[in-house]
Amino acid sequence: MAGANETVALLHPGEMGATVGATLVAGGARVLWASEGRSAATQARAREIGLQNGGPLAAVVHASRVIVSVVPPHGALPLARSVAALGFRGLYVDGNAVAPDTSREIGRVVEAAGARFVDGGIIGPATKKRGTTRLYLSGPFAPEVAPLFAAGPVDAVVLDRPNGAASAVKMGYAGWTKGSQALLAAIRAFALAEGVEDALLDEWKISIPEIPARSERAVSDNARKAWRFVGEMEEIARALADVGLPSAFHEGAREIFERLAEYKDTPTPPPVHEAAKKLLRR
Repeated sequence: MAGANETVALLHPGEMGATVGATLVAGGARVLWASEGRSAATQARAREIGLQNGGPLAAVVHASRVIVSVVPPHGALPLARSVAALGFRGLYVDGNAVAPDTSREIGRVVEAAGARFVDGGIIGPATKKRGTTRLYLSGPFAPEVAPLFAAGPVDAVVLDRPNGAASAVKMGYAGWTKGSQALLAAIRAFALAEGVEDALLDEWKISIPEIPARSERAVSDNARKAWRFVGEMEEIARALADVGLPSAFHEGAREIFERLAEYKDTPTPPPVHEAAKKLLRR
């Protein structure tokens, strides 16, 4: 069972990855990361939370018994293939926002190389405080991973379900939260285009008082991260289609976030009126 003094590779410490990395360090693990080709911002983030630079990916993989993957959804399967090609035979934890079938495919890839696989899904913000962010884990080896998260910002929640279940929880949660935010952003843009924004906001204030502020946050909270949500909406659409549900809801949400993607990492969120110009293509 994994625990304190374990050598863990974290691939790669972005904003959410840094939250995961801080948790692993707080739990007593020796946490390595692969610096090759990473940005100066990522290197600074890794140093700040106490990660050790393990050099190129191959060196990090060979030195680690556990690998935790936290990358944008489109990079999850390619990263697993890279790790498998290096002959990793330890415990591979995929914590990415992917469809259950994508997760199971990642499992097949790493298991074919001799590794064991744990499906994971992260719900909550990138944070430094415990109690707001959870890593759901599923599959037969999930209980081995949970002790690594005994301290720090992220709580581990083990589901007594097969691989794919943790990803399904993530898809369901994000399908509603981010999908509804994309819808609200689109509706604000529609109302602006039709010249009825004030009337719609007034009606919302009467009948659904929380919606005006939520529609503002749908833009302000998500614009700088919209580029990451493009792949996530694709995975949610796939997950719904895999069980026979319509996928068009989240295919539309994907396009909303794609139209906002140029705000990537902007320090100042755009106002709704500005973002609406990006959303309205006429």
